[in-house]
Amino acid sequence: MTELPVAIIGGGPVGLAAAAHLLERGQRPILFEAGDRVGANVLDWGHARMFSPWEFNVDAASVRLLERAGWLMPPAPELPTGAEFVERYLQPLAELPAMRAIIRSATRVAHVSRRNHDKQKDGSRETAPFQLHVIYDGLEELVEARAVIDASGAWHNPNPLGANGAPAIGEAALRQRLVYGIPDVLGNEQCRFADKRVMVVGSGHSAINVLLDLIALRNEHPRTEIIWVMRSDNLRKVYGGGEADALPARGQLGLRIKAAVDAGALRIVAPFSVTEVADTGAELRLRGDLNGDAREYSVDEVIVCAGARPELEMLRELRLDLDPAVEATRSLAPLIDPNLHSCGTVRPHGEAELRQPEKDFYIVGMKSYGRAPTFLTATGYEQVRSIAAALGGDWEAARAVQLNLPETGVCVTDFADELACCAPAGAGLLAIDAIPIAEGGALSLPLQRESCC
Repeated sequence: MTELPVAIIGGGPVGLAAAAHLLERGQRPILFEAGDRVGANVLDWGHARMFSPWEFNVDAASVRLLERAGWLMPPAPELPTGAEFVERYLQPLAELPAMRAIIRSATRVAHVSRRNHDKQKDGSRETAPFQLHVIYDGLEELVEARAVIDASGAWHNPNPLGANGAPAIGEAALRQRLVYGIPDVLGNEQCRFADKRVMVVGSGHSAINVLLDLIALRNEHPRTEIIWVMRSDNLRKVYGGGEADALPARGQLGLRIKAAVDAGALRIVAPFSVTEVADTGAELRLRGDLNGDAREYSVDEVIVCAGARPELEMLRELRLDLDPAVEATRSLAPLIDPNLHSCGTVRPHGEAELRQPEKDFYIVGMKSYGRAPTFLTATGYEQVRSIAAALGGDWEAARAVQLNLPETGVCVTDFADELACCAPAGAGLLAIDAIPIAEGGALSLPLQRESCC
């Protein structure tokens, strides 16, 4: 077992950071990236600008490796796009000789198990090496490892349009007709949305970015219509902390979309739960429930920004203990559950909180948050630093976790009658009048309470 490598699944920022920390500790990692190059998932939204500056986007061990090769850190307060993040940081890191030797791109991990052990078998389970069933160039191979770090993310497993967590009726058949994620509305996908009636479903940062791009697109194409569908009517949570946000760019997203709503730049349909989608040939027709009443809307395009969920099928033969709602470890779940809060901050956590019943197997990065939407890259960097220390036997370093995340300035529950504020009294409290409402609809807004912390 000691001669086997530590397998890392995923060549995004957290997977590469895991490799850097393991190399720094004299361990032998091997990294599998399903895309043709590292950061492939990030490049899918490469046109979008990050709201976290460089100082929160780089990992300490990775920076040490890069600086020894002459790399210069970009200006700390600068906000990179996804493409700049890859080109100026992830790709140079992957091209270092020590990293290049351990990265296998265009290699997908289909299954993870133990040699000669399915999930039910005990015996010498903990001393049996992991086996990763990998696929590349049409070939298949079993690769053995002494430990596995799953940093594969959730980007390619988006949540469905259906409000009940399952695909809406007709959604699976129309998957190629719908758009998931953050399309390049102002770039190579402009013609798809210009002068069209476009519906955006979602209430997070991705949805807000898309909506702001569509508003900018309408400046050049005034016949563009924008409909914003949300499953909740809790606009206080959607707008965020505004000027109280420790990341100014993140706070500005909420302020900008609120200004657009106040100006009547888009139409809000909320709370609307989509149950069915159909292609009429000329347009898409969506049916669902609006505040208890059946409603139907016809649009040209639908952009689904409903978040993502971890892909767990490849881990079926491992013994995992995940929270039944959040799908994170049971220790981490209460700290990030969006039903409880949306502070964007979380208590420092590392190897101990991410430990699974399957010894030496860890889920890290965005995937470690399960279905919670508040992950920041800096969180993943501290996770893998702690895990690399533990795998190297340095338990003191593994336990010494530190995490200093920028607060959002607001903590709001998903329950309409509860509101908790993490900013000074009155900070970030946004007026919510003059909102265009869908015909027959209404927005039931939570009461604003005094600051409680």
